[in-house]
Amino acid sequence: MTTSAVRASRVSAHADGSVLSVVVAPRAARSTIEQLADGAIQIRVTAPPVDGAANAALVRFLADRLDVPRSRLKIISGASSRRKHIIVGGLTPGELETRLQAALGERPSSGSHSVSS
Repeated sequence: MTTSAVRASRVSAHADGSVLSVVVAPRAARSTIEQLADGAIQIRVTAPPVDGAANAALVRFLADRLDVPRSRLKIISGASSRRKHIIVGGLTPGELETRLQAALGERPSSGSHSVSS
């Protein structure tokens, strides 16, 4: 899969902005974001997957890393799954991809990266 095809699979257009596809790992030692070898975005959060705590931690972490208000993030599928689709309101796919690359610490020809909080 090409780099642009991988990026297209993690970010897509939506009527309200863009959709970001992620894999979430709860109960981590610290909250981090990384790109896996297959191009998927994995976000580790310290909160347990109990009573929505991990989802709330995910939204807070993404809002901080993408520099958007939490009110513009909404989990639209996968609320009780590790694989989630999140609307990022008000950002085009290109804008979201740029912010995602910044959160990952990517440079134009970079490989896998991990960023923690």
